[in-house]
Amino acid sequence: MITLASLADTGEKIVNQFGIDYPLLIAQCINFAVVALAIWFFAFRKILSTIKDREEQIADSLKNADKIKLELEETEKKQSETLQEASIEAKKTVSIAQEQAKTILESQKEEARKQAEEIIAKAKASTELERQRVLKDARDEIASLVVLATSKVLQRELGEDEKSRFAEAAAKEINLSS
Repeated sequence: MITLASLADTGEKIVNQFGIDYPLLIAQCINFAVVALAIWFFAFRKILSTIKDREEQIADSLKNADKIKLELEETEKKQSETLQEASIEAKKTVSIAQEQAKTILESQKEEARKQAEEIIAKAKASTELERQRVLKDARDEIASLVVLATSKVLQRELGEDEKSRFAEAAAKEINLSS
């Protein structure tokens, strides 16, 4: 009890030393409570509701951001797949074009070879015709030279019958020798 009495004395000394007036202290507490309630009802509630609205907006924005992120990932995945499909399609198209080019090249080579063979065959035929014409001309010339030489050797004019006989004999000789 002595401790309680000494505490009460110490408390009274402090109150007197600081000059605390109890009715003024109670009035100030009531004033504080009235101002605090006024602030609560008129300002703090609106601030809290605004903060709550902002929190909801932020939460919605975060949800939308996540949704947009997922959509972006999906779009990037689709784009990647589309690019891969386009690349595969392009490779197929290139290989088809290469095959067609090879086919066309082979057909052109074959056609060029056929044309070359035709040209060679025509050249051979032309050469053969020219050779036969030259041989015929040479036979005719040789036959006429034989007839001329015979007529000079015999020193007389040969008849048509003799000329043709000598020409045929000379032509047979030339054919046998070639």
